[in-house]
Amino acid sequence: MNFWIINLGIVLISFAIAGLSGKWLVPFLHKIKFGQPIKVKDGPEWHAKKQGTPTMGGFMFIISAVITSIGGYWVYRILFNLDTTSAATHKDFYRLLSVVIFALLFGLIGFIDDYIKVVRKDNDGLSAMQKILLQTLFSLGFLFALYKFGDGSTSLDFGFWETPQLGIFYYIILIPVIIYLTNAVNLTDGVDGLCGSVTLAAMLVFTVCCSYLGERSISCFTMALAGGCIGFLIWNLNPARCFMGDTGSMFLGAAVTGVGLVLHKHLLLILAAMVYIIEALSVVIQVSYFKYTKKKYGEGRRIFKMTPIHHHFEMSKWSEYKIVIVFSLTGLIFGVLGICTLLIF
Repeated sequence: MNFWIINLGIVLISFAIAGLSGKWLVPFLHKIKFGQPIKVKDGPEWHAKKQGTPTMGGFMFIISAVITSIGGYWVYRILFNLDTTSAATHKDFYRLLSVVIFALLFGLIGFIDDYIKVVRKDNDGLSAMQKILLQTLFSLGFLFALYKFGDGSTSLDFGFWETPQLGIFYYIILIPVIIYLTNAVNLTDGVDGLCGSVTLAAMLVFTVCCSYLGERSISCFTMALAGGCIGFLIWNLNPARCFMGDTGSMFLGAAVTGVGLVLHKHLLLILAAMVYIIEALSVVIQVSYFKYTKKKYGEGRRIFKMTPIHHHFEMSKWSEYKIVIVFSLTGLIFGVLGICTLLIF
C-alpha cells in the first residue's frame, strides 16, 4: 500500500471529523454564549456586525488533527509491517508527539485568552507579558524535546548557506523567532477563512517537503491538519458561522513553526510562513512610522490604511473572498519556492 494512500485517508478522515464536529460545536457555543467580542478599533467598522459569532471553533481542527495524525502514524507502521518496538521507532513517534504537544500547549494559551475575553465580554484577554512568558516556557520545552529526540544540530540551515554550530545562541535566536511567528499567525486571523486557508497552503507545502526528506511521521501531522483546516473552512468562510479564536490561531501558529523546526529547514520555514511574516511586519512598520512621524511632526502618520495588512486591503474595497484567495495563493507561491530550495540545495 502506497504511503500517499494512507496520507489521503488521513486528510479525508480529519476533514470529516472537523467538518462534522461543527454540527455539534457551533450550536453548543451559541448555547453557552461563547460569542466573539468585537472592537471597531481592531478592524474595519463593518466587522461590528460579526459581534457574537461563536469563537473557539479551532477545536474542530485541533481534535481532528491530533486524533488522525497519531492514529495515522500507527496505522502506517502496522500496515507496512514496520517494527513498532525499536528505539528508532519510538524516537520517530516522540518527534511527532513533540510537535503535537507543542501546538496543543500554544492552543491552551489561546483558549485561556479566549475564555477571559468571553467571560469579561471584552476583547482584552491575557496581557502581552503573560502570553510571552507562557510562550517562552513552552518554546524552551519544545526545543529541549527536539534536542532530546535527535536534533542536536545548532546550525541555521538557509539552503544555500548553513551557519556554523551556534551552541546556546541557536536557542537564544529561536525563542523570539517562535514567538514572532506564532503571534504572526494569530494576527492573520482577521478575515473569514484567511488563517485557515493560508495554513492549509503551508501544510500542503510541508507535506511535499516531508515526503522528499523522508519525514513520514511528520507528514501524518501536516496532512491531518490540512484536512482539519478544510473541514473547519466549511464553517469559517465568509460569512463565518464560527471563528477559530485564539484557541485555533495559536495552535496553528505553533503547528507551522513546530513543523519547520522539527525538519530543521529554516529557510523553508521562512518561505512557507511568508504571509504570516508580512502580516506581522506590516504592524511593526505601521506602529514604528506612526511613532516616528508623531515625534517629528507632532502628529502620527500611517503607511497603511489599517493593519494587519489584510485590513488595508479590506479598506481598499477588496472582498473577504478576494483577500483569502490572493493571500493563500501568495503563501502557496512562496511555499513552492521553499520546495525548490530543497531540490536545488
